[in-house]
Amino acid sequence: MKPVEPIFVAELFCRIHGELLSLLGNLSGDDWNKPTAARAWVVKDIVAHLLDSDIRRLSYQRDKAPMIPPESPIAPSAPEGYRDLVGFLNQLNADWVRAAKRISPRLLIEFLEVTGAQVCELFKSLDPFAPALFGVAWAGEQESQNWFDVAREYTEKWHHQQQIRDAVGAPALTGREWLFPVLDTFLRGLPHTYRDTQADEGACVAFIVAGEAGGVWTLNRESGEWKLYAGEGADAVCEVRMDQDAAWRLLTKGLSQEEAAVRIEIIGDTRLGKPILGMLAVMA
Repeated sequence: MKPVEPIFVAELFCRIHGELLSLLGNLSGDDWNKPTAARAWVVKDIVAHLLDSDIRRLSYQRDKAPMIPPESPIAPSAPEGYRDLVGFLNQLNADWVRAAKRISPRLLIEFLEVTGAQVCELFKSLDPFAPALFGVAWAGEQESQNWFDVAREYTEKWHHQQQIRDAVGAPALTGREWLFPVLDTFLRGLPHTYRDTQADEGACVAFIVAGEAGGVWTLNRESGEWKLYAGEGADAVCEVRMDQDAAWRLLTKGLSQEEAAVRIEIIGDTRLGKPILGMLAVMA
């Protein structure tokens, strides 16, 4: 068991963008209107959302354009702050997707060819340990370093592309090089998810993800807080076991808590295993 280390995915982000363009270029006309796991969004809506993410990133971070403020101030430290932030982002997303319905699939691809390449160059230019433009809120961070912000963006690019692949029956990108960084990033949210879960000092909860892209992560109770480690600690009071498919779907709203409970095995103190069923590594 050792402390978790930063995740560097700027180069991988560029490669997965290439996979996205290849995927979109092979879609049929019907494919663009197929339903996806992203609730009310069809394939074309997800593609439009990915374009919006690129545009906002380039505008706000590279070009220093002022961000659109919410109608009412959001206090991140307030109990309702996270909920208000999610509501604001959901409205931004919905506004864009609705407007993008007038854009043709061909134009969406052409726009993504331009914006995606520019985001790749932006990410490669960043000091990974400098303050990020956005904190990773689902991990409880108001301020993050660039490596974590970029890794979070990689998980967005990966899981939305996987939703498209699921919808159209395209081969999944679930090999270790693609999916392990997603899971490793997602599980950085465990300490925040468990922040209100009490346990004895020194108690360990192991999270074991089976599959080619899987691994083992451990929460250890230290000085009244949970700290995350890579690897399995000795004498864990609880083990949470799942396969890699269940893991990424649970953490991106692809499984309900009831569906996840059937696919996840909790061994030992079940009270310490159940918080994972409510965990999300997306803003929701």
